[in-house]
Amino acid sequence: MLQIDRKSYRIWFALLSTILVVLLAIAVVIGLRRTRTSASEDRKSEPAQETAQEKWQEGVVSHNGKNYKYNRDIRSYLLMGIDKDEPVVEAEDSISGGQSDAMFLIVFDSGSEQVSVISINRNTMTKIERCDENGLNKEEAMAQICLQHGYGDGKHYSCSRSVDAVSYLFYNLPISGYLSINMGGIPGLNDAVGGVEVTVLQDLSDPDRAVELHGGETRRLNGKEAYSYLRKRDTSEFDSAGDRLLRQEQYITQYMTQLKTAVAGNPGKAVDIYNSVSEYLVTDADFTALITEFIDYEFDDSRMYTVPGEVTMGEEYEEYYVDDDALYDLVLEVFYQEVGSE
Repeated sequence: MLQIDRKSYRIWFALLSTILVVLLAIAVVIGLRRTRTSASEDRKSEPAQETAQEKWQEGVVSHNGKNYKYNRDIRSYLLMGIDKDEPVVEAEDSISGGQSDAMFLIVFDSGSEQVSVISINRNTMTKIERCDENGLNKEEAMAQICLQHGYGDGKHYSCSRSVDAVSYLFYNLPISGYLSINMGGIPGLNDAVGGVEVTVLQDLSDPDRAVELHGGETRRLNGKEAYSYLRKRDTSEFDSAGDRLLRQEQYITQYMTQLKTAVAGNPGKAVDIYNSVSEYLVTDADFTALITEFIDYEFDDSRMYTVPGEVTMGEEYEEYYVDDDALYDLVLEVFYQEVGSE
């Protein structure tokens, strides 16, 4: 009897062990599935955005009796001027990255060898992601697009979040990269191409830099004057940001013309221009390669566009509301190719 009990015990012990192993395996599988599901849910917004971007590049878009396809020769880069004078340093917290006072989408079309530029009013109301000073408690909000850069590290993370905001504004169009320049780098960037000639659009006084510019005069701006021309505005005047944007658009157009002259026949000049601004620059693109490519492309003021909309006074600050229908037409014009009628 004792021998039989021991054998039964071993049998039952082995059976119980097998059951426990099976139960443990099931628990591990369930745990893994839950972990994968949780991770998938955490990333849900990112794949959704990527899918939205890809849809712009697939199939045919019909609009006003015409058919369009996304131009696969397009690459676009977000150019930003940040309201900081010092060289780039990491922000002391997650709300001090600096505002993007100038925003331009630079669009390269390698098929037609043309460049287009789309300016974005700093007060454009769109969806951004806010957070607290520790980078926590993130939330989406409708706010001025210039604020997005401030919620970050003042470097690459701030730039990538700004790219997300601009992409969302442009119906989730893909953006290839970014170039962010602290405004303190403007004098060096200006002087590196020998100055930029403009017909001054309005009287402008900057006593701190001994700059006085008079509307209607034509002059080649030196570094200090270029800084004042691109940054100064009278915030007591309604839509002063819009007036400044007109100056920025004019300067960008003239700068690109001067850039072609400075770099043509002198490839090393692109490196000099980069060196003049490198400590003020944050980018994920090859700066010198873009300049070298640009000089072979066509660009003039006919390819300078502005995100269409209207400025109104909000509860505290000015707010620029986009004309969605007009922006949609602009996106089709710049990023798409007509392929026939319905």
